[in-house]
Amino acid sequence: MQNPIKHELHHIISGKGQVRFGTTIQTVSSYLGDGTPSGPKTEIPKHVREQETEKLERFIFEKDLWIPEIDFSRFVSQGAEQRVFLQDSEYVLKLNDGIYFSSWKEYFTNLLLHNFFFPDTAYELIGFIKESQRLYAVVRQSYVSITENTDLEKVKIFMESNDFVCTRNNDYFNPKLGIILEDLHDENVLTRNGILYFIDTVFYLDEGFWFEK
Repeated sequence: MQNPIKHELHHIISGKGQVRFGTTIQTVSSYLGDGTPSGPKTEIPKHVREQETEKLERFIFEKDLWIPEIDFSRFVSQGAEQRVFLQDSEYVLKLNDGIYFSSWKEYFTNLLLHNFFFPDTAYELIGFIKESQRLYAVVRQSYVSITENTDLEKVKIFMESNDFVCTRNNDYFNPKLGIILEDLHDENVLTRNGILYFIDTVFYLDEGFWFEK
């Protein structure tokens, strides 16, 4: 019998199942097509990525998903993959160009996986912007105020209790699901009143995800 969690995730990624803030993400992902199952080491030729981006931009125009403007004066932080801005006292906006992923579709799959595993910090895809000829997805996420530093040993214990095995440093793998989760350092996992909040995750699907177990 197939793992029921894996079965549910298959449905979510295919657009047949529900997850918090999943509708728009699933719609965009479905428009891009089935794609090729890939992991973090998969390389997609530059021209293929460019074609995917062009297709995505056509969809953005058709569905009026362009964000008119972002208040860049409310800048909070910046990492390799995204910039973060305060929207108000409750939410932040994150601009991500999908650089950590081999394709835009893989980035949207990452959002769906995050929203399934961590619904309290779920990403809401609200639109897109283009800056210096580069396309960015704009997602909204609840603002998490920290009360203490994150203990990475507690992160490891939490992950292992959910069948994610630490492979190296802050990277994890769930062999039962065929899911890789990377980069869980103390800036991507915050702590408030003793509770862990996963605010930035990098999910990949291992080829084992597509096989029934």
